[in-house]
Amino acid sequence: MMLESWQSDGYALVDRPLFPAAQFDRLSGILKDHLAEHGERIFDELDMPHTRDDRLLELLLDDAVLDLVEPITGPDIVLWSSGFICKMPFVGPPTPWHSDAAYWEGRLDDNEGIVTVWLAIDRSSRENGCMRVIPGSHRQAEPDYRVLDPDAFFGSEAAGVDASTAVDLELEPNHCSLHDGRILHGATANTSPHRRAGYTMRYLPASTRILPESKNNAGHLVWLARGKAIADNEYVNK
Repeated sequence: MMLESWQSDGYALVDRPLFPAAQFDRLSGILKDHLAEHGERIFDELDMPHTRDDRLLELLLDDAVLDLVEPITGPDIVLWSSGFICKMPFVGPPTPWHSDAAYWEGRLDDNEGIVTVWLAIDRSSRENGCMRVIPGSHRQAEPDYRVLDPDAFFGSEAAGVDASTAVDLELEPNHCSLHDGRILHGATANTSPHRRAGYTMRYLPASTRILPESKNNAGHLVWLARGKAIADNEYVNK
């Protein structure tokens, strides 16, 4: 059922805890450590935190996650990226409509089979600005983008999105959603008194070539998470 939803709609919900309670508590503690260490600079530290904190690699390379994504990526899996997403109470800004693939232009030779696991650390609800997706948009052409505030975290937004078709992906803590790198998604602002924190874990089929000529790939570290190295990529662990 999950794979059918993925193929037709570009996303799927996993209605069970992803990690055992002790591992999930460890992840929550890691986020707490990062928030305490970086304070107001936390938003500069949320992206690719596993390259600075080996504790996260243990979770990213855990069989519980890799077994979940393997039906989509196939048996040969690359860890591409991860990131904490933390919308604070009352001040967490909206996330404009976008696809992840729109920000990877020229970085990969193929966007097929790329999956992001969005793991809720806090409860993620309509009230605190849960992720919203446009079902089936992963099978459509990438829309045009309009420029927003160039100083914002997202400086652009997909134009012409019919938000009336959006689905809210509400999640309990330690539950997750999966979404295709090409699906249009966004979120409203967090105007509630409840924080909305999550951890994204992103994986590629190992047949995907990470293009070394792209300046945006310079210094980007990837791991062979499972299986064989098919494309001629450089891996930290190989």
